[in-house]
Amino acid sequence: MSVTPLRTPAGAPEHAPPARPRAWAMPLLLRIHFFAGILVGPFILVAAISGAIYVVTPQLEQVVYAHELRAPVTETTLPLGDQVRIAEEYIGDAASLAAVRPAPNAGDTTRVMFAQDGLGPSETRAVFVDPGTGEVRGDLTVYGTSGALPLRAWVSDLHRNLHLGEPGRLYSELAASWLGIVVAVGLALWVVRLRRARVKRDLVRPRPGATGYRRFFGWHASLGVWLAAGALFLAASGITWSTYGGANVSTLRAALSWQNPALTTEVGDAGSGGADAHADHGVVAAPTATVSPDTFDDVLAVARTENVNVGLIEIRPPSSAGQAWVVQEIQRSFPTEVDAVAIDGDTLAVIDRVDFGDYPFMAKLARWAVDLHMGSMFGLVNQLVLFVVAAGIAVMVVLGYLMWWKRRPTRDTSRRMGTVPGDALADAPLWGVALVVGVSIGIGFFLPLVGLPLAAFVIGDAVVRDVRARRVRKSSTGGAEASVVRP
Repeated sequence: MSVTPLRTPAGAPEHAPPARPRAWAMPLLLRIHFFAGILVGPFILVAAISGAIYVVTPQLEQVVYAHELRAPVTETTLPLGDQVRIAEEYIGDAASLAAVRPAPNAGDTTRVMFAQDGLGPSETRAVFVDPGTGEVRGDLTVYGTSGALPLRAWVSDLHRNLHLGEPGRLYSELAASWLGIVVAVGLALWVVRLRRARVKRDLVRPRPGATGYRRFFGWHASLGVWLAAGALFLAASGITWSTYGGANVSTLRAALSWQNPALTTEVGDAGSGGADAHADHGVVAAPTATVSPDTFDDVLAVARTENVNVGLIEIRPPSSAGQAWVVQEIQRSFPTEVDAVAIDGDTLAVIDRVDFGDYPFMAKLARWAVDLHMGSMFGLVNQLVLFVVAAGIAVMVVLGYLMWWKRRPTRDTSRRMGTVPGDALADAPLWGVALVVGVSIGIGFFLPLVGLPLAAFVIGDAVVRDVRARRVRKSSTGGAEASVVRP
């Protein structure tokens, strides 16, 4: 006896359950996090390790260059003009006087800085003079407002451009640009996992007893959430030094009037000689004006009656005739002291002054961000926090690669490089694709080293997906033809 299946009457609607749309946003974030971590991880790792080394270099300088930086404390101090003369006699005609940094404290040396052919951008040749006896304690190349000596300058160049000059700066911009994206996407994935997790504390500390992939994932996820704020700060502040993204930041600051107030240095005429937060990276020009070393003492005395009230200062003689002397505070620890005053060297009249209190709020934030990033704002505490964050980022990169390695199929020879998260845009609605493309273009416009790799990834991913789809269709067609029974 056979049972005839029930048929739906002709014309009657069939009530098939509607297909549920597949999730695509979280898989897309996972795919971005995976590929960005794999491809940009080496750059982030180098930047993190070199940054961790950099934050401890101030203490290393005090040991390595103790003879140049320190001098016996004496009861009397030579006038600043005499110290300048001693340095000029030592240097001869090989260089031109560019600036002087008086000894900030008892036991410190005075830096008399010279511009010289052959030095790099922001570099000067510094002669270290004992302010008590006039002894020349050393002669070193120093860098920027930070006054970095050769050891710290070498590490700084490694962190900034891998000692490859301007082309090498692309590496650090790539690392800073993608670090923020990887961390932000990872944080979003962590929030989703936290909402779904049955034991939520396993996402804020490694799961006890976990092994293999789960162990690495536990450390990666828990470290990531604790370091997220610091990593995002380093990424955002690091962009301001970059070539392309940094230029866009400067343009934005100028458009919104977030720049530092300019100091007028023209004697008898309005001009500007102000410096921005990143003025360390210009070329130090040799002054053409003739100055008397004794004027350093007179100018400093006037500046002390105005707004210069800290030990860490720099005195710059006129760069040319008709220019004023500039006395600038260079203290980068909190509270921030970067006040400046311009003084006519002939009349000792104050031409202009700029106080940090007059900076726009966003300009202050930029100054603080730079000093925090360099580890100078809160001294040793700032350095320790930066070291922990940078070292943690390096560990997270290594853990990410270990997770990738643990997830690789050991028997499937076609996927020896590991399991890749599934394609998400194929399941996204049209508006989702448009949103992703629009956001990518916007980010790429402001951060070109995100936009170009992202475009290359999308195009390459689409090509690979198309090739695989064709192989699957060809394989399926071939199988179907083989299964046909010919008469």
